[in-house]
Amino acid sequence: MTGRHHTGFTLVEVLIALLMFAMIATAGAAVLSTTIDNRLAVKQASDRVADLQRLRALLKADLSQTTDRRVRDLSGRLSNQALANGAEADGALLSLTRAGWMNPGAAPRASMQQVEYRLVDGRLERRFRSRLDGSRLGPPQVLQRDVRDLRIAFVSQGSQTDGWVATTDRPLPDAVRIDMTLPGYGSVTQMFIVGDAS
Repeated sequence: MTGRHHTGFTLVEVLIALLMFAMIATAGAAVLSTTIDNRLAVKQASDRVADLQRLRALLKADLSQTTDRRVRDLSGRLSNQALANGAEADGALLSLTRAGWMNPGAAPRASMQQVEYRLVDGRLERRFRSRLDGSRLGPPQVLQRDVRDLRIAFVSQGSQTDGWVATTDRPLPDAVRIDMTLPGYGSVTQMFIVGDAS
């Protein structure tokens, strides 16, 4: 008499296989979830670094191109100096006239630009005027969010002051120092050489 061989799996074997598959799937889902969380954290950190680099690039471009050109406001009143802050700049953190405004379309406008930086509800904003004299500020460009404790200092001949007072022999400072507190970075200090400084 020949014995009969049964093919297939027993119930216990199927349950063990399902248990192993569930454990592997759970581990895979945990690894995938961690990978996604890490990817989001890396993207947020990269975005913060990119924002800080963009802010630094704009400040460097503006301050390195600063020129001694005073401008007139909407009422025709001439500003006291080309680079100012606080009360001298109508409350702006920094107000300046810069050269080197690119004009790829050859529009009928000056190659200089009036730029100002303001801190509005924790946002560092940059605005500029379409014309040097007698024009309104354009819409704000938000450069950095959640900015706290922003301070600007002017460096001239080795000394540092919180406000700049231009003189005939020194219309612009040698450098501008900017200190601010940013989330994820803490205190950030940056120093920029001013364009026409001698």
